[in-house]
Amino acid sequence: MQDRAYALFEEQQKARGIDVEAVKAKLKALKVETPSWGYADQGTRFKTFQKVGVPRNTFEKMEDAAQVHKYTGICPAVAIHIPWDKVDDYSVLKRHVSDLGITIGAINPNLFQDDDYMLGSVTNSNAAVRRKATDHLLECVEIARTVGSKDISMWFADGTNYPGQADIRKRVHWMHESLKEMYGALDSDMRMLIEYKFFEPAFYHTDLADWGMAFNMANKLGPQAQVLVDTGHHAQGTNIEHIVAYLIGEYKLGGFHFNSRKYADDDLIVGSVNPYELFLIFYQILDAIADSDAKVRQTAEGIAYMIDQSHNIEEKIPAMLRSVMNVQTQYAKALLINLDEVKDAQERQDVLGAEEAVRSAHEMDVTPLLYAVREEMGVPVEPLKAYRASGYGEKIAARGKGGASW
Repeated sequence: MQDRAYALFEEQQKARGIDVEAVKAKLKALKVETPSWGYADQGTRFKTFQKVGVPRNTFEKMEDAAQVHKYTGICPAVAIHIPWDKVDDYSVLKRHVSDLGITIGAINPNLFQDDDYMLGSVTNSNAAVRRKATDHLLECVEIARTVGSKDISMWFADGTNYPGQADIRKRVHWMHESLKEMYGALDSDMRMLIEYKFFEPAFYHTDLADWGMAFNMANKLGPQAQVLVDTGHHAQGTNIEHIVAYLIGEYKLGGFHFNSRKYADDDLIVGSVNPYELFLIFYQILDAIADSDAKVRQTAEGIAYMIDQSHNIEEKIPAMLRSVMNVQTQYAKALLINLDEVKDAQERQDVLGAEEAVRSAHEMDVTPLLYAVREEMGVPVEPLKAYRASGYGEKIAARGKGGASW
């Protein structure tokens, strides 16, 4: 049945001018980094619901992450958060991760949970607090060096709650001063990925509130600083794919934190609310990869895809598997866009023809394609079902409740 469905799919795509083998190769090359904190107990301001079997330490987080890679084949790296994932010896952690068949991905400094950071970290008016925050950033560069990570992803909760609370212009200067020192400590093959969020936990102003502020900061710092787009960190109705296209055109899009949201924050499963948005983001990226500008192509090809979710009510590993599968599905659909057809319609100013060329790919059923790709990669065609049948969930239940929480 699967072979017949795939044969029909392949015939259909060939008729549309799509090179199915090239599509399969790109799907196999897709890599999605999962977050260590996504495997731990998480919650909201109201409640953290403890789950049976969550990791009790960083090493167990890595073991759970390895399960996601085992069943998908596209999640070979795990992002870590410091100090949530602080260990005595990072070389030991690196060996443990390597033994599991995965690697450590982006390093994420934590500059929002220490009491000293209540009124800001790198933007605090107290020079001693700014020094402490900068030293933490430098510590994360050293951790990255030890574990072989090339990306340091930074999100700052810094901001104010009331008019007049602080000098906004001075805070911009202090942030640049701190990040400039960190930038100088990077190895030549490392990147700083600067994230932004327009509100929360600061409610009057946020020091890095939008992509433009992150973009400006990255430009000030240099080519090793790029912008990280989190799909949940925007005002309602924001055209995220527009931001994506703009940043790629300026050679400054470095990474994604994939998740989903309905109103605010960003902790829902990727693609669970607006899968078309995710598809359109990939459309802009793939269109850039096909561009004649080599630097545009290089930027688009260098984007780090990461999931940033803190599952609150869901089972951790199944929720992560679902997120990864949703990303893979929308990427597969975007690969089916006939870009030549789109560009031909654009040149003829055929508005509906161009829109149809994009939308029609999203309406394709890519299940036969994904089954074929997974089979060729040697992973289960239905990762979530295979994981549930593996017994791993029952095995880790022995950990009990109250594992590593943020």
